Amino acid sequence: MHTELCDKLGIDLPIFAFTHCRDVVAAVSQAGGFGVLGAVGFTPEQLEIECKWIDEHVGDKPYGVDIVIPGKYEGMGEIDPEKLEEQLRALIPEQHREFASKLLADHGVPEMPADERHHELLGWTAATATPQVEVALQHDKVRLIANALGTPPEDVIQKIHDAGRLVSALCGRPEQALKHKQAGIDIIIAQGYEGGGHTGEIGSVVLWPQVIKAVAPTPVLAAGGIGSGDQIAAALAMGAQGVWTGSLWLTVREAESPPAQMDSYLGASSRDTVRSRSYTGKPCRMLRNEWTDAWEGAESPGYLGMPLQGMVTMDAIARTHRYADKAQSVAFNPVGQVVGMMNEVRTVREVIYKLSEEYIEATERIQQLAP
Repeated sequence: MHTELCDKLGIDLPIFAFTHCRDVVAAVSQAGGFGVLGAVGFTPEQLEIECKWIDEHVGDKPYGVDIVIPGKYEGMGEIDPEKLEEQLRALIPEQHREFASKLLADHGVPEMPADERHHELLGWTAATATPQVEVALQHDKVRLIANALGTPPEDVIQKIHDAGRLVSALCGRPEQALKHKQAGIDIIIAQGYEGGGHTGEIGSVVLWPQVIKAVAPTPVLAAGGIGSGDQIAAALAMGAQGVWTGSLWLTVREAESPPAQMDSYLGASSRDTVRSRSYTGKPCRMLRNEWTDAWEGAESPGYLGMPLQGMVTMDAIARTHRYADKAQSVAFNPVGQVVGMMNEVRTVREVIYKLSEEYIEATERIQQLAP
């Protein structure tokens, strides 16, 4: 399981692992894959602490950082984070805050301690993500900056290229992939409908070959629903240079998921997810629960656009994570349909080994079919 992209990044396996947990990033890269730290939710100061820790624990292996600059959002053009947050707060109707607060109170979720409250706007805009990029580029082992929503701004792409690093971006349609290519994106990530987090409406097996053909020879990573080495073999057979995975790493031993959240993932089936705008404002796949149902209900004030909805729900994310044992009925548990295959807790190294073993078995089966 080795592609040209492996040689370009200096890794053994074309398995890219998106995670918000630094321990998982380091463990994946140490095991031969490529760990990618999700930066949304971190201040630049916090991201510096995370990157410094990874530098110290990843050895001589590379890793990446994932940011979120949507192609379109409220407040585009304002580059001062504090001014932008103030402007955006004024656009949030009080009824949305009241609806979210009542949902949490009705389900017995305690409030955060006053000294643990933080900014509502972390990531989600060029104003807040650009400082994250600047922090990441100070770390030599960061070889890739990925953007989760849309084509990054031209100046951000240039900044990354000037630092000698690669840029990747996710897409859910072939036309989005072409826009990425035209902007100079080095690696395009085609994420299908099955994937966790923000996804489009085209299934992976349909999307991957369309994107691969449309942007050739730009390398493509296949994403969305990947939970086995068989699926990796299928993606590479279609022409992908590797796979981008996320959900798989939520239930590894190194993950920081609270026990109650971990149990929610381990006990869920592939039918228990839903694409909902209720936490971020854009369609995001997560476990369906009373929170997602309530925002679809008759009493809901409706969804706000990004990043306004996320500012409303930032408090809910923090509270349901801190008090996970009391909050699973309304918690934010982003995950893909592959959750139905996530039935046990394993180490990162065990997951990597299993994926590799299954990949070899799948390729051997194909070879046996040849005359």
